[in-house]
Amino acid sequence: ATNEIDEGTASKERCCSHNLQRKAKTVFIMKAGIASLFLPLSAMALAPPSPTQRTNRREFLASALSVPVAGALIASNAAPSVALDVGGRMVLGDESIMSQKGHGTSVQPVQQELMYGVDVKLADKICNFNRHFAEMGGSYRSTNWEDVVLQAEGPVTFYDSVTGKPLFMAPIGRSKESLIEESRVHGWPSFRDSEVVWENVRVLSNSGETVSKDGTHLGHNLPDRRGNRYCINLVSIAGKPTSA
Repeated sequence: ATNEIDEGTASKERCCSHNLQRKAKTVFIMKAGIASLFLPLSAMALAPPSPTQRTNRREFLASALSVPVAGALIASNAAPSVALDVGGRMVLGDESIMSQKGHGTSVQPVQQELMYGVDVKLADKICNFNRHFAEMGGSYRSTNWEDVVLQAEGPVTFYDSVTGKPLFMAPIGRSKESLIEESRVHGWPSFRDSEVVWENVRVLSNSGETVSKDGTHLGHNLPDRRGNRYCINLVSIAGKPTSA
């Protein structure tokens, strides 16, 4: 009788152990399945929209789908080659910044060799002889801008197409994918306060026009519920850094 009890107890223990192993496998499979559900989000975020081409930012944004931006991830903390004072509160400027100078609102034309494959003639027109209009919404996606952002080891510095001075550094406080997704949704490279080099950038208080301190038209501040959002023409920030 004792042997029968021992054998019965051992059988039950083997059965319980087997059931626990099966449950553990089931939990693991369920967790793996749940995790896989989130994998397509980045692909969905980077799925190319087919926006109607417009030169007016507000019309373009009004026609865009209301797509939520994914939560920001921690961006690369790789240090830039030159230390910059980036971020902080918006710095306002007045209309005198955009007064007529030697070449439209600037003292000189844009650089002859710009980055990202942008058109030099269009860049010069938008940067120096324009106050209200923009490059075509979504047109920046025909350049290699997104590739440069994705392949960089850390935040990318964007320079004035006229002067070569640093204007923006991004992404800061978010992932590369978040920067690209937000820019795709809105139609232009889009930056936040934390990504602006305020030493060289001003926002005109009467219009939200975003300009360089030297008179280059950059774009406009179009705030959303997250705060200030600077929708910037890629042709305006495609400069090469000048040797200081």
